[in-house]
Amino acid sequence: MSGKTLIIGMGVFLTIFTVALYLTQIYGFYQKVNDLPSIMVEGREVAVDNYVGLDADSSGLKLRGCFNVDPAEFDGVTLHNAAIPLGTPKWFDCYDPAQIHADIKSGASIAYSVAVNELDGLDRIVVVYPDGRAYQWRQINEKYQE
Repeated sequence: MSGKTLIIGMGVFLTIFTVALYLTQIYGFYQKVNDLPSIMVEGREVAVDNYVGLDADSSGLKLRGCFNVDPAEFDGVTLHNAAIPLGTPKWFDCYDPAQIHADIKSGASIAYSVAVNELDGLDRIVVVYPDGRAYQWRQINEKYQE
């Protein structure tokens, strides 16, 4: 076998491996969740409409959700003062973390802490807009922050 053949073979293998690894990371570890009828908010069920979300068994931090709710259902729910939406794969287009974060900071939406320590060291956050649009995710709480 010549060196040229070996290098071309390794290049082809590397390209295939890289594409497979990328696709696995972007698509393989997520499950789409559609039409969830309700979410838990501080131990009680709140009805939701048009739920589209992501979740995964590989990490509790992969939860994302876009849905509609009645904003009145969040009266009295604990506010979250450090909500920072986590990113998503580009193909999950209903959830824009930069816009959600900007809206939280500007006061255009309100962030609620709906489940403290839902998973070990993870709180679930729901952001609600006055028109009923809502988004959810989990983020690390003070247990694992330095």
